[in-house]
Parts: sequence; C-alpha cells; structure tokens
Amino acid sequence: MKKQLPIGISDFKELIEDGYVYVDKTLFIQELIEIDAKVVLIPRFRRFGKTLNLSMLRYFFEKSKEDASFLFYDLKIWENEAYRMLAGQFPVIFFSLKDVKHLSWHEAFKSLRRLIADEFDRHSYLKEGETLSIKEKELFHKILFEENDQSLIERSLFYLTSWLHRFHNKRVILLIDEYDTPAHASYVNGYYDILIPFIRNWLSAGLKDNSSLERGVLTGILRIAKESIFSGLNNIATCTVMHERFKDKFGLLESEVTELLKMSGLEHLGPEIQKWYNGYRVGSCTGIYNPWSVLQCIAENGALGSYWVNTSDNALMKQLIIQGGEDLKADLEELLRGNAIEKNIEEGIVFPDLEKSPNAVWSLLLFSGYLTLDAPPSYDKPSLLRIPNLEVNNLYHSMISNWFEKTIHMSNYHLLLNSLINGDIATFSQIFQEFLLSSVSVFDLSFDEPEKLYHAFILGMLIGLKDRYEVQSNRESGYGRYDVMLIPKNQDDLGIIMEFKKVGRFENADLETAVLSALKQIEDKHYTQGLLNRGIKRILHLGLAFEGKKVLIRSKFND
Repeated sequence: MKKQLPIGISDFKELIEDGYVYVDKTLFIQELIEIDAKVVLIPRFRRFGKTLNLSMLRYFFEKSKEDASFLFYDLKIWENEAYRMLAGQFPVIFFSLKDVKHLSWHEAFKSLRRLIADEFDRHSYLKEGETLSIKEKELFHKILFEENDQSLIERSLFYLTSWLHRFHNKRVILLIDEYDTPAHASYVNGYYDILIPFIRNWLSAGLKDNSSLERGVLTGILRIAKESIFSGLNNIATCTVMHERFKDKFGLLESEVTELLKMSGLEHLGPEIQKWYNGYRVGSCTGIYNPWSVLQCIAENGALGSYWVNTSDNALMKQLIIQGGEDLKADLEELLRGNAIEKNIEEGIVFPDLEKSPNAVWSLLLFSGYLTLDAPPSYDKPSLLRIPNLEVNNLYHSMISNWFEKTIHMSNYHLLLNSLINGDIATFSQIFQEFLLSSVSVFDLSFDEPEKLYHAFILGMLIGLKDRYEVQSNRESGYGRYDVMLIPKNQDDLGIIMEFKKVGRFENADLETAVLSALKQIEDKHYTQGLLNRGIKRILHLGLAFEGKKVLIRSKFND
C-alpha cells in the first residue's frame, strides 16, 4: 500500500504510527545534544518542519508511562547507542504558541493562560502525593484553573520546571514552538508594548539561571531582538539561516525531494519543481526546498502552483513594501530582474523598527522566507540577497499587480496596458495621468531622486504584461542605457523604448522641453538597437516627462 503524504501532520507519533511518509530528520536530536548551549533558538520559515521537529524531540526525550522509543527504531538516531540511552529519560514541557494571535491583549492573555493550564494539566500527577507543599499545590491549582493573575502566570515556567525536576530527579527539557507568534500579532494589532514585557518575564523565569533546566529549545520565524525578549539571557545560542547549525534539519534537500518524486512516480517533474520550490540557503547548505509546497505539489499529482505563499495573508510584508521609500522600490526592481542585492542583515528584529529601518525590512523578508542568501553569510560585510524561486517571485509580481488593480479600476488597468502595447498613446496618457494622481498616498515624490520612484512605479505597472513581454530596465543598448525596454515575445508585436525626464534637471525647462529631450535621447543614442537585433521591426519611442504628479507623454514610431 502506498504511504500517505504527511500534509498538515505535525505530531510525530501520529505520523510514524499511521505510516505516513517521513523524511528522516532525527539527527536533529544528535546535533541538539552536541551543541554547547543550555538554550537554543532556531528561527525558520513558515511550514518548514519546526513543529514536527519539536514534536519529535518531545517523544524522544520524554519520560512517561507510555514508552515511545519504538517510534525511532527504524530511524537514524537509533543507530547510535549513546543517543539511544537518552531516550525517555527527561521530563518535558511543550508549548506551541502558534494560535496566540488575537486582536487584543485581553484575548491573548486569556489564550496564554489556557495553554499554560493545559500543560499543567498534562502534569497533574505532580499535585498528588508529597512532592509539592500545600502552598505549592495552591499555586498549581490557581494556574490550572486559569486564574487571572499576571505575576503568577509569569512565574509559571519556573514553577513547573522546578516541580518536575523535584518529582523526577531529572532536569527538564523545555520546548516552545512559534514563540514569536504572539509578538507578531501584538505588533499588528497594537498591544505590542503590553505583551512584550509579559513574554520576557515568562521566558526569563523558565530559561534564565534555572538549575532545573536541562535544555530549552525555541522555534519561530524571527529572532526577536535580545533587548525585547531575551534580556539578560546569556546562555542562548541562536541558529538562524545565517548559521551552520541545523542547516539541513529543516526543509528538504535535493536527495530527499528526488526520493519523494520517485516514490510518487513524478521524477520527470524534477526540473520544474526545482524552479518553483528550490533555492533556499542556510549557512553553507544550498538547494533547500520548501517542504510544504513540494508535498502539496506531489499530492496534487504534480500540479505546480503557489502553495506556501497562500498559507499566509503576508499583510505585514505587503504593507512594508508598499510604504517603503525610493531605495526599497529600486532594490525590489533589481530583485525582480533576477539579480541579487547587498544588504546589512540585522538578526534581531525589533518590530517597531520595521517602519523606520530599511535594513530591518530586508531582515524580515530574509528570515520569513521571501528572500534567501545568495552567498555564504558574512558578519563583517553586507549579505547578498535574492528571490529564492518562482513561487516567491510570482508572489511579488501578484502583490504589485493587485495594488495597481486596486488603485484604479481593473478594467482601466487593462485598458492602460492594452493602449500602450497597441500604440494608442492618447488613451495611455489620459489613464496614466489619472493613475499617477490617484497614487499620491503611496508614492511620495518629495525625495531627492524622485525619478527612481517614477521608474519603480512604471516597472510595477508593467508587471501585468509579463506573459507577452520581457521588461528590462537600465540596460545597455546602442550608445547608452535606456530607462525601460519592452521586448515582445512575439516578433510581430510592438517593441517599446521608454525614457524618463524630470523637470528641474533642465535650466528654464518645462514638460514639453523635457519630453522632447527624452525622445531625442532615444534616437541619438540608438536605444532601439537591442530590439532591432532581436528582429523586432515595429518600435515605439516613448518619452515621459514628470513634474511632481504631472506627466507629459510624447511618442514616435521607428522610421
């Protein structure tokens, strides 16, 4: 019988017992044992196996009435006797904060109290017998019944680790999955300054100078800056995608994907799946695939599509990009052309800084999986970043197209593009001017170099033509560099060269003078040569002159 794919299965025991396909990542246990740190933070992208790996740790280490060692008999970790001896030897505390994403602090705190109470209930045997004093049993009871006492809840991790240590005479392994989800939600919904002190105090009580702690492991998407949550915690090892540790323990490697495709009879799709879902780098490990999208694609019998990017609304990312300044939009343009950009990466994210610090935005995109490293990371120079694969590339294109379609009515957007490629410049000019005026809230033209914004604005607009045209910008042709070239995929379609001018660079110039200068530059520098070399005969010269939100467009067809 063909094994089922573990789509949506994050409980390790269920996955193994029910015979789902499992890509063996159990050597994660070995690497964790060998790391010289009491607390380990491992940020990784959404749907990259974090929850399943933490569930695996729980079933491997947890000392319980039900022996779970049989789950590992056929897996790599069981081949080494030294590690086998550690199975089932420790009390384990496990939390997943993935659902703590509420609109208010009141609801978030209520949800956290419930999660903590559930874990106390899982260890309710502690309140039986003489392990706890009468006072400690009272505290246990208050937490178990979700008493609304913030100072008590902040100490709950300390209490539970201490009591488990005392009962089992073994230090405790503490596992917290998606630790950063509450912080993300609190930032988006306006209660960040209330939640962060609570999370800091709660984690600090369990992780800082705790003699009852054997090992703490936290996973999430982002490393929240030490000053925000991990203040004073000196024994923490952070292993982001910039580090070597655990580089191949999350996501799928080439060999693992090849085996999955072979099992499913889809080997022929290897190159396409690589194009769509490969491309991630962690430390020096390259060619990491997105596991969620690969499994979904196989489950859909090889139907290629945007699976991972559709598991989130990507709202924060979209907001930061749309509100970003001229440099961010120019960098995004460079990325969409398939090039890498250099940026200083801040490994610690402070959410309120995202709107102030350009580097923080690039860090968020990197650690969230919307960008990846293009070369081994370096801490003494900027990192090279690129879009990892076609799935993510399509997300950026879709995001920009959707924004343009919302800014003007969709039918007008399509009319704008069609009038351009059909050479109807009168219609194009009218709609484009209306479009520019309606976009003032997003494209702030008060920067020193607003032509960069005009450039990014037009390139974003032209994304809607990607099926029929290759859009290039700032490339050499003839005797210079054109601003934008639209190269038709069908030689019979119209080729277009665009040149931009901003009034202000010309002494005593007006829009008419500037636009004629743009047309003259196209002709004098033979920008059409690149199109002619490709066999394009029909070529439109398009000059665009800008003055704030006003634009004048003039055109000329190739002689």
